[in-house]
Amino acid sequence: MKLTDFTTLTFDCYGTLIDWESGIFTALQPLIAKSGNGFGRDAALEAFARHESAQEHETPDMIYSNLLSHVHARLAQEWGVPANTAADATFGASVPEWPAFPDSAEALAFLKQHFKLVILSNVDRVSFAGSNKRLGVVFDAIYTAQDIGSYKPNPRNFEFMLGKLAEQGIAKAQILHTAQSLFHDHGPAKKVGLISCWIDRRHAAAGWGATMPPPEGASYEFRFTSMAALADAVRAELAG
Repeated sequence: MKLTDFTTLTFDCYGTLIDWESGIFTALQPLIAKSGNGFGRDAALEAFARHESAQEHETPDMIYSNLLSHVHARLAQEWGVPANTAADATFGASVPEWPAFPDSAEALAFLKQHFKLVILSNVDRVSFAGSNKRLGVVFDAIYTAQDIGSYKPNPRNFEFMLGKLAEQGIAKAQILHTAQSLFHDHGPAKKVGLISCWIDRRHAAAGWGATMPPPEGASYEFRFTSMAALADAVRAELAG
């Protein structure tokens, strides 16, 4: 099996193309300061993961910017910080400020020459539009949790995407799902029979950061530690 066997790369965005962990941790700084607990990056991200996953399960049809506001309020309560709806809303609106990984735009520009590029993201359309500007590429299709009414790892999100791509004549066997999160993406991708590529952005770090631990059965066929490495592997196949 080769990367160039596929015609379409479907991407998770946050954690894969956008450095959401840095964005989240930066946006949490005012709350961490008010808590007085001096949370480090890993502890803060792991707390975020718990509350984000729980909130997505409880309110699957909530727009992501609103969901993030609720997550911020939950963290404030857990950390003993007085409720502040304005601060919650500021955190909820922070997604467009989250930085892209330095290699994302260049890798996507190259891959766009050889594949259709599709987004499947746990986000709302307005938030993603801000991130898309940082990525600098026109995606062939964008499917968000707002469009679908549920959040990954619900296999429903993948089934929605597969149905939409099938309408365009793109079969499942032509698709390589490309993502960082074993929890949100690789586990459910396997449930619907997708081949997947792990962009292991946290390869130099312990733990799972802003995502929950992976479920049993989360696996993948390809692994790279960056988007640049994926693009280089495609170049090598094309040259070979």
